[in-house]
Amino acid sequence: MHRLLIALSAAAAVASAAAAAEVRQGALAVANPWSLPAAAGMTGAGYMAITNSGRAADTLTAVETPVAARVAMHKMSMTGGVMRMDPAGRIAIPAGATTRFAPGGLHLMLLGLKRPLRAGESFPATLVFAQAGRVKVAFDVTAAPPAAPGGHDHTGH
Repeated sequence: MHRLLIALSAAAAVASAAAAAEVRQGALAVANPWSLPAAAGMTGAGYMAITNSGRAADTLTAVETPVAARVAMHKMSMTGGVMRMDPAGRIAIPAGATTRFAPGGLHLMLLGLKRPLRAGESFPATLVFAQAGRVKVAFDVTAAPPAAPGGHDHTGH
């Protein structure tokens, strides 16, 4: 009986952690928000996947967090063998698709960090969408990307 209770407790903890890795609001699901460790005063980066299961597109217009002076959305691209990083402005979230923020592609720049981002911690953020409104998420700080659901790590857009 004791082993059964331990097994059930462990299963509940795993299910709770999995549920915390995804936030749903309307047709949107934000999965695995994470950030790399960074020092206070420096620039951090944020990554996630946003799935729109609805029939209408939405747009990510802004991101807010108390840990940074401001957040900018950027995209990286390769042009003539040179890696470029440019502001992305508003990010379209097409209907029936997943938009990924990942190293080497779309990402959040956390400018003017007000405190260090330490591995094992998390910090709050609010994603602002044109249609879905404000979605509160927590970014886990980790040195490596979390595994995507199903054990596959998909990156890019």
